[in-house]
Amino acid sequence: MAMPAGGEDAARAFYAGLLGLREVPKPPVQAARGGCWFEGGNIHLHLGVEAGFRPARKAHPAFRVARFDALCGLLAGAGFVPRPDDEGRARRAFVDDPFGNRIELIEDR
Repeated sequence: MAMPAGGEDAARAFYAGLLGLREVPKPPVQAARGGCWFEGGNIHLHLGVEAGFRPARKAHPAFRVARFDALCGLLAGAGFVPRPDDEGRARRAFVDDPFGNRIELIEDR
């Protein structure tokens, strides 16, 4: 996924602080370009700096969430209000990361 230059602290606060992913080091050559990498369970999320950044409003990653209600409440309390969606087979919601990229949260039952 893409992010604007200088957004690493906001990415860490959202993806590590709120979503609970852990930041992993990028290889040195790639680290010099900025961005952040995160992992958790089966998730490997790479955020790279993109010149002329525009948020992904349609294409998005989807994360299965064990404590769906708790996470949605945590996100809302931090100003990232999830938007419930009832079109799927499972409970789900969409939330925007600090850069406006769409993230789907799916309740893992």
